[in-house]
Amino acid sequence: MRRYDPDTTPNAEDWLALDEMERAHLVKTYHQAQRERLPNLPLHAMFHTVVENQLAEGYAPAMRAMARLMAEGLSRHDAVHAIGSVVASFIYHASKTDAAGLDGDPNARIEADLDRLTAANWRQGGGGDAT
Repeated sequence: MRRYDPDTTPNAEDWLALDEMERAHLVKTYHQAQRERLPNLPLHAMFHTVVENQLAEGYAPAMRAMARLMAEGLSRHDAVHAIGSVVASFIYHASKTDAAGLDGDPNARIEADLDRLTAANWRQGGGGDAT
């Protein structure tokens, strides 16, 4: 795999054959070529990579969210951002809570947040609500 385009689904086998650094590099290269202004390109690329990993590995909540978001009118790239917002929120909240303060199964929490994610609530800034 030589290039990444977030509006085209990468071949899962090819994507997963790359190491994490190669995946993130492809994402960064794409965004640099688009001349997008991002406050933190390495962090942005990391979240793209996490979402693409989930999709390539067949993580059902992410796959359902991707299908739903695109059916609701988001481009694939925007759907990656929307799913990434849930991942980012989950990581943020997990970093603010010690292990003893995490109630229940953390996977169930992120799965529920992905299942609640819609194009409308992401556009309104409420998509990543992993609380």
